[in-house]
Amino acid sequence: MKNKEIVEIFNNIATFMEMKDENFFKVRAYRKAAENIEALSEDISALRNEGRLSSLPGIGKALEEKIGEYLDGGRIRVYEELKREFPQSLLEVMNIPSVGPKTAKALYQKLKIKSVDELRKAAEDGKLTGLPGIKEKTIENILNGIKILKEGQERMNLGLATRTAESFLNALKKLPEVKRISPAGSLRRMKETIRDIDILVDSTKPAKVMDTFVKLPQVKEIINHGETKSSVLTQDNVQVDLRVVDSHCYGAALLYFTGSKNFNVKLRQLAIKRKMKVSEYGIFSVKGKTEKFLAGKTEEEILKILDLPYVAPELREDMGEAEIFGAKRLPQLIEMNDIRGELHSHSTWSDGKNSIAEMAQAAQARGYEYIAITDHSPGLRVAGGVSIPDLKQKKKEIDALNGKLKNFRILYGTEVEIDSSGNLDYNDNVLNEFDIVIAAIHRGFEQGKAKLTQRLLKAINNKYVRVIAHPTGVHLGKRDPYEIDFKEICKAAVDTNTFLEINSFPVRLDLNSTNVYFAKNHGVRFAINTDAHSLEHLDFMPYGVAIARRGWLEAKDVFNTLTLNQILKEIAH
Repeated sequence: MKNKEIVEIFNNIATFMEMKDENFFKVRAYRKAAENIEALSEDISALRNEGRLSSLPGIGKALEEKIGEYLDGGRIRVYEELKREFPQSLLEVMNIPSVGPKTAKALYQKLKIKSVDELRKAAEDGKLTGLPGIKEKTIENILNGIKILKEGQERMNLGLATRTAESFLNALKKLPEVKRISPAGSLRRMKETIRDIDILVDSTKPAKVMDTFVKLPQVKEIINHGETKSSVLTQDNVQVDLRVVDSHCYGAALLYFTGSKNFNVKLRQLAIKRKMKVSEYGIFSVKGKTEKFLAGKTEEEILKILDLPYVAPELREDMGEAEIFGAKRLPQLIEMNDIRGELHSHSTWSDGKNSIAEMAQAAQARGYEYIAITDHSPGLRVAGGVSIPDLKQKKKEIDALNGKLKNFRILYGTEVEIDSSGNLDYNDNVLNEFDIVIAAIHRGFEQGKAKLTQRLLKAINNKYVRVIAHPTGVHLGKRDPYEIDFKEICKAAVDTNTFLEINSFPVRLDLNSTNVYFAKNHGVRFAINTDAHSLEHLDFMPYGVAIARRGWLEAKDVFNTLTLNQILKEIAH
């Protein structure tokens, strides 16, 4: 499929056009076309061959011709011309927060900077000082952005890691030689970001498993091909390690290689106190120099010998040690099937790719009882926020659809912008009309801790706001969380019965698990949402649930575990 290549080229064309100050609508046309192609589940070549390209939203005659140009010859003339005008390496420079197209163009024209390394050196050498529009704070942000970018290249988000691992797991599961198979390491613990992927297999014929593993089509390079352990590099430069062990110690190996390091240390300390030894090979009783194998087939039997309950992989961190190792009750963690609906999604009324009816149908297909369509308010112009006059039409459309639905409800909502002073984009009379109001910050991240905290507190104290979306503004691999007084935010959320969101979008995962654990212990309640901008994005919900589990949440802690009738009572004015 050429979809991914065309998406990348269209986005690059749009970026280069921005550098040239081309017409805004022309730039946006390329961006929207790229988004719609990215959301495709079928091969764009097939669409072209069947004459269906023009049926794609945002694909007019000019863009259809460019797609054909690439499919026929592997090149697009406009793109080749732009690359002759600007080095392609500038695209990576523009991935750095605080470096937009105009800044990148100025850096290239004035200092001949065309790579991230050149920019870092120029910033460190003081060569950026005095350039138009670049202040000391800008230079500080650029250096921090380079650090974030590098970390983002070293670690992948949970969504990408999951998809990569599943491509290997699904292929290896088909082998008759594979008895049991599981991811291990930080992926099994569902950390927000993952460096490498670990997979563990139970088999008595490791050679067959290893030979299949290293020859899978997603493998670009074999790092190591051993009898019981092999490592490969995927086409996307992700390292995947595979270990094969016997059934009698599979549980012990899974426990050990899942980690975390801190959790394993605590297990070993507990075992030593009981004159035992626990390792990747099993749990043993120790008498002098004699070791006797006790168990190793499953994690459960090893933990039981240590008088521990089964500890979900998500809890095996350095949070909640007192509960885990102090014989206290562990929470009954929230599960995916506890989620009854979606409270943060977008439609074509703002920057979503699908209609309200399509989003509702997709939510129903996933077994939900409700979906809130929370399009952006007009202050976020880049997202095509909904004007006040258009809100009436949107409400009319939702009411008409609800009139035809049974045992399902579309909630009339908004993701209202919190401006630089903490004011909301719609006035109270407008907010009063919504079923649910989600408030969010999308700009002004550079404001200080006190200012950002006050903006959020003012929104939380608005009586119509029920949820604060992606509360810390993090964008994994691109932007650190902005600094806020999180304890004050939690206190205000509890006082006003406002829910803090766990945003399931893989590049956000905001709140993160550390913040969730802290907030839960301060009495906060949560909403787990996908922030879906297309039908496929609704599938991100398990990532948010995983973060909730890592933060020790139970179903009762989460707003959208309520049934339709319960949530209608909860949101009634």
